[in-house]
Amino acid sequence: MASMGIRKNDQVVVRAGKDRGKKGRVLMVFAARGRVVVEGVNLIKRHTRPNPQRNIKGGIVEREASLHVSNVMLLDPESGEPTRIGHKSLPDGRRVRIGRKSGAVVDQ
Repeated sequence: MASMGIRKNDQVVVRAGKDRGKKGRVLMVFAARGRVVVEGVNLIKRHTRPNPQRNIKGGIVEREASLHVSNVMLLDPESGEPTRIGHKSLPDGRRVRIGRKSGAVVDQ
């Protein structure tokens, strides 16, 4: 599978689905499945059983579920708008990701 381009801690916007338009930070990336977990997006209710050994309280817990990577888009670091991702080699030899909309370097 080709590289997804989205990495942990990237700022993204949801482009499709029930949470369309929401922005958030990527918490986890599942590259093999092509999915990402975004902070505060795609919340589900999970019924958990109490487990005193792990110090887990029982009840209904709300947490983020994964989204397919095709439904999110990287936010451009300069304009704050959704942008596609490109790659560029810098003069010092590093290969970095850039936002196609402004050409700004995404990687720190």
